[in-house]
Amino acid sequence: MAKVVIFGLLDTAELAHYYLQHDSEHEVVAFTVSKEYLKETAFKGLPVVAFEDITTAYPPSDYKLFAPMTAKSMNQHREKIYLEGKKMGYAFISYISSKATIFDNEIGENCFILEDNTIQPFTKIGNNVVLWSGNHIGHHGEIKDHVFFTSHVVLSGHCVVESHCFFGVNATIRDYTHLKKGTLVAMGASITKQETDEWGVYVGNPAKKLEGKLSYKMY
Repeated sequence: MAKVVIFGLLDTAELAHYYLQHDSEHEVVAFTVSKEYLKETAFKGLPVVAFEDITTAYPPSDYKLFAPMTAKSMNQHREKIYLEGKKMGYAFISYISSKATIFDNEIGENCFILEDNTIQPFTKIGNNVVLWSGNHIGHHGEIKDHVFFTSHVVLSGHCVVESHCFFGVNATIRDYTHLKKGTLVAMGASITKQETDEWGVYVGNPAKKLEGKLSYKMY
């Protein structure tokens, strides 16, 4: 059992608190946010401290962090907090629902894997990955760091997902696909080609890449 400080005060942090409280061996002891967003001193009956000052109140020798944040800026905001926590000396826990099917796959830290995910054998998942509820992750694949799956995504076998990718609800990816860094697969899109472009946005069925540059801060 670890004593855990959760980063954030919004819906995802509240959900993380619920899941850890009801479906894990860990004890949540506090919440933390960046100092500029520190507007309250308590949340869910627990203390809230500034992230910049966290090592004083909750030193990394005795506490662990969990930052199950959204995909804002194509997961780059969550990546920033994760890397800052590592520089402070913290280890991060992962939450894997007892209602997920994971077999003996390798799963990294600061992952948030909710109920009804099926992760087939011979699959590797990196650090700082979110799998919302109800996804199918096919066999012999790899999901690298800082990736976000929403819900009911089908990732077929032998796929490689590079960092900072995002998958919308009901997206479908054919087997042996290589999704390059920063690929955004929109809701309901179906990837039938075997390689995407870095930072490409794919929509439709079959999916086509949108032309032009988009601001990822909207996601």
